[in-house]
Amino acid sequence: MFDFQQYLGFLAFLTILTIGFWLLIFLLTFVIPYWLGGTLMEYLKERKEARKAAPKEEIPH
Repeated sequence: MFDFQQYLGFLAFLTILTIGFWLLIFLLTFVIPYWLGGTLMEYLKERKEARKAAPKEEIPH
């Protein structure tokens, strides 16, 4: 069986593994989609502003 120090080491390993697992879940479900959504919205906003700033070309009839 484990002696006390091995038991504490095993508990520390499980704690770190669990923290890493939940951190990965948090990053994949909240942080990365938030980051990508903000980047996409910023890109679309810049495109819209560039269209407004560009001189409009006349379409020949």
